[in-house]
Amino acid sequence: MSHPGSTKSRILNVAEELFAKQGFTETSLRAITYGAEVNLASVNYHFGSKKSLIEAVFERFMNSFTEELMLDMAALELQAGNIKVHDVLNTLVRPLIKMDEIRPKGASVFMRLLGRAYSETQGHIRRFATARYSAVFAKFTGLLHKASPELAPSEMFWRLHFMLGSFIFTLAGHEALEEISESDFQEKVGVEQILIRLIPFLSAGFCNTFNSSEQGLAKQGSVKQNSVTQMSSGEA
Repeated sequence: MSHPGSTKSRILNVAEELFAKQGFTETSLRAITYGAEVNLASVNYHFGSKKSLIEAVFERFMNSFTEELMLDMAALELQAGNIKVHDVLNTLVRPLIKMDEIRPKGASVFMRLLGRAYSETQGHIRRFATARYSAVFAKFTGLLHKASPELAPSEMFWRLHFMLGSFIFTLAGHEALEEISESDFQEKVGVEQILIRLIPFLSAGFCNTFNSSEQGLAKQGSVKQNSVTQMSSGEA
């Protein structure tokens, strides 16, 4: 396959495609150089290492995504009235849709890369993202805290984790969902329509009044009470 453009762009394009499809661990530099029609020296010259190449692939997406996200979060902060969770989540819609303008199937590829980063425990990506984009993450979580001040930090962590997992899983495979929607239900949808369905679902889950800590304590108390009852019955 021929990949037009500069040597650096060709390497990034092929690496992005292979990382999303095969994962970071399973993708070798040899496979990337073969697909980009360059030698290993070119990869070393432009990126220095495989880790740096992975970070460069993420940076191409993250720079655009976070820039647009910051604009939409700033606009939300200027709005009158109380901020709701679904308002915060809606700031993700336009930046994600814009991914398709930057790269072919950009939103899907971006989500698959994020999914790979989590499932393959790529710690250097988390360190890279934290160092480079911590202000963006802080603003987003700050808005969620403002929308849900009753949540303890630990509960916020879990709900963010579950929400991110649903987000990544849905958008990483959005092409398959689009095909199923059209073939089984005669509904033609795209990324925007999927997000319109997804965000109310995520918002409802995030805002659920279920308190895992209280439920856990209640369950423990019930178990202890049952044990006491059984012991009493046995003694009798």
